Amino acid sequence: MLFSLLLAQAAALAAPVVTGSWEHAISAFQPPKYPRGFTHFAYANPQAPKGGTLNLSNPDRRSSFDKWNPYTIKGVAPAAMRIHIFETLGFVAMDEPKAVYGLVGEEILVAPDMAAVSWRIHPKARFSNGDPVTAADVVHSFNLMTSPQASPEYTVPLAGIARAVAVDARTVRFELKEPGLDAVFSTAELPVFSAKWGAGKKFDEIVTDMPITTGPYVIDKFQMPRQLELKRRDDYWAKDLPVRRGFWNFDRVVYRMYKDQDVRREGFKAGEFDLYKEYRASQWARSHRGPKWESGRIAKQTFRTSTGSLPQAMQLNTRRPKYQDIRVREAIARAYDFDKYNRYGTFDASDSLFNNTEFAAQGTPSPAELALLEPHRAELPPQVFGPPFKVPRYSASPNALRDSLRRAQELLAEAGWKPGPDGWLRNAAGEKLTLEMLEPQQTGRLPEFARNLKKLGIEYSERLVDFALYRRRINTFDYDMIIVVEPKFTLPDAGQLGSLYGSASATKEGGSNYRGVQSKLVDSLIERIAKASTMDELKTAARALDRVVMWGHTGIPMLYSRNQNVSYWNRFGIPAVQASYMDIDTMIEIYSQPWPLMTWWDKALAPSQAPIPAFKE
Repeated sequence: MLFSLLLAQAAALAAPVVTGSWEHAISAFQPPKYPRGFTHFAYANPQAPKGGTLNLSNPDRRSSFDKWNPYTIKGVAPAAMRIHIFETLGFVAMDEPKAVYGLVGEEILVAPDMAAVSWRIHPKARFSNGDPVTAADVVHSFNLMTSPQASPEYTVPLAGIARAVAVDARTVRFELKEPGLDAVFSTAELPVFSAKWGAGKKFDEIVTDMPITTGPYVIDKFQMPRQLELKRRDDYWAKDLPVRRGFWNFDRVVYRMYKDQDVRREGFKAGEFDLYKEYRASQWARSHRGPKWESGRIAKQTFRTSTGSLPQAMQLNTRRPKYQDIRVREAIARAYDFDKYNRYGTFDASDSLFNNTEFAAQGTPSPAELALLEPHRAELPPQVFGPPFKVPRYSASPNALRDSLRRAQELLAEAGWKPGPDGWLRNAAGEKLTLEMLEPQQTGRLPEFARNLKKLGIEYSERLVDFALYRRRINTFDYDMIIVVEPKFTLPDAGQLGSLYGSASATKEGGSNYRGVQSKLVDSLIERIAKASTMDELKTAARALDRVVMWGHTGIPMLYSRNQNVSYWNRFGIPAVQASYMDIDTMIEIYSQPWPLMTWWDKALAPSQAPIPAFKE
């Protein structure tokens, strides 16, 4: 018996998370920062006053909304739904690489063999209609979130879970298809909603039914598709939990939708909403200044984060025959001049899938990486076995761009594209090589890219459509190229990577594999990331994947930012400690959450900030 106990203890220590006991939190490859019984997160102020109104705008490209259900394919839900309305079993700490603390699920038990994960529901957890949360509700949520009607954006990360079983009224067990760290953490990402929400309907038929959820806010007023007003729940069940102390400090939250970024930027200057995250370097340098900034009415700040960044890239739809030749894709990529685009020096070149982290490929492949790559040498570009991919840089030499475009012409000729009488490239069938950028908000952002493509003989155009049509077209993969800002991350996440690059997501309507990557090697490397049991295994698989995807030229990597550039009206109280893994006003992924929206407060309610109690170790 003693021998069995020792074996169990050894297995728990060897696993990438603690196994075999009920825990308040789990953390990948290291103990959680905050012990059982902690009082609050260091990046929140538990004495923050409550009250006031937070005015926000659409934080991304969506310019309207027509539904409340954010988890299905058709239609557009407001960003507020995932941020303010729905909650998950676990809450991700914003100052640890990958740690989940109990929220709707009070405690978590990972089986010693990591083949199952159990969650014990918090006894205080209540839906917005007053009903207690039960294991049956969690099972119902899982079944809908993995149904054919759910968006692949959510079904793919949950694909490692075979089933959810209600053990008793407050305990649910998730049985995993295969043991793996990512599958364990994916259980924490499950949103929990009442079985009464849209009762009797298929998931995609639950459209404008008012959500019955556990979150801190409920919908109060709305003018669909342009404005949404939320009110904070007086009966919010989790307000005194350590994971929620100092959170959700505004009584009301108002979202206004804007058609494009220029109108939105002017709306911010006019005081229509409270904070504006700037994505464009030129606008950050030129537009975020003036009397309101000089007087201090508007503050301008750059927040440095530790969050990893997948690329912002122009993604080519390789389902279309003309982009299936890697030589054509590389030639198109050579037309992008990062240094011209980054003339203000605000961004970094996106040389990796895993920017700003140790998971980016380094040097030539290690012996461990070669063991994964060598069996596939014949099907891979030779560059995979050399130094890591780098975005072409043309500012160092006056001839650099010209030489690169000359090489692009050679690649296009090798691929069978020759200049016709009109100067445009054509193939043997006489078809012109064209490239159309699909845009939902504005055009004309890439004049140098357009000019360089014209020099190559590629006919480039931009098509501006409203967001609803844009969404329909990308859901059905009806485009040549789109710009995608891929999510932030802390540790490489197989669910996230599977959504973006996995074969299963490439063919399913609504999938996020916009490039159309279908590769058994890519799938196997993502699977290795999912099953990594040590940090070294995770680094090896991630770096190998980095080389394969980046040298495949399925996208044109543009940039990433280590920083979050934000202007905000100077009316906020801000915690003394900044969250290190965070975003500003959006939540594309659970591992990069909007710290300001969650923890800032109206400083007019407390002119002098109360001291933050010392964190109790």
